[in-house]
Amino acid sequence: MDVFALTDIGVCRYENQDRVQLLQFGGDSAFAVICDGMGGENAGGVASGKAIKVISERVENGYRDDGDDNSVRSLIIDSVKTANAVVYDIAESDEELSGMGTTCVAVLRRKNHIFCANVGDSRAYVIGDDIKQITKDHTLVMSLYENGEITKDELRTNPKRNYLTKAVGVSEDLVPDYFEFEVDEDSLILLCSDGLYGNIDDDVILRTVKENHGEKIPRALVECALINGSTDNVTAAVIFPENYT
Repeated sequence: MDVFALTDIGVCRYENQDRVQLLQFGGDSAFAVICDGMGGENAGGVASGKAIKVISERVENGYRDDGDDNSVRSLIIDSVKTANAVVYDIAESDEELSGMGTTCVAVLRRKNHIFCANVGDSRAYVIGDDIKQITKDHTLVMSLYENGEITKDELRTNPKRNYLTKAVGVSEDLVPDYFEFEVDEDSLILLCSDGLYGNIDDDVILRTVKENHGEKIPRALVECALINGSTDNVTAAVIFPENYT
């Protein structure tokens, strides 16, 4: 299994508060996680940096190739919950970091089996012949859309589009969304922060993936978002089989 990623500070930010970590386990399994921090000054970077360290270390130390699906499921969910507890405790003990938090999207792919957890508005997609979003954004505008108060077109333009309804480290207790399913062997998994998908449509993401290969895919996606006017940090990670074309 191959896994590649790229993160970019963007054109308007003084700090990159996105974090990305990749892990490979033998030839059939790989893991990727993206965290996008939130909070004043450097608090967002502290939150995303601490969360991704906790999650990636727990997955790296706890994953076993011969472990059953239940063990992997528990590992992914518990890693995110542990990160939440760690970030929350730090924020509670330091007034300058009060209220900090981070999004999180984490995917472990074992052959064609996908284990995915998310909190916030960083996303995961399955890309094959078409593109399908796996995760659901934990945002105020998504809640408004689901309640019929705004249209789908307004999701991207509403002034409250960046208001999160759930984030790692903001509350003492957290239950991440969790998804588990099978994919075709020639499918690719994309993880990204909102700095990417907020400026390019799904069809552009799909076309960019199809026009590139290997480690060039995340670079092409990030560059596309920046060209299209992204003012945020931009991060993309991809997981796919070694024979992916």
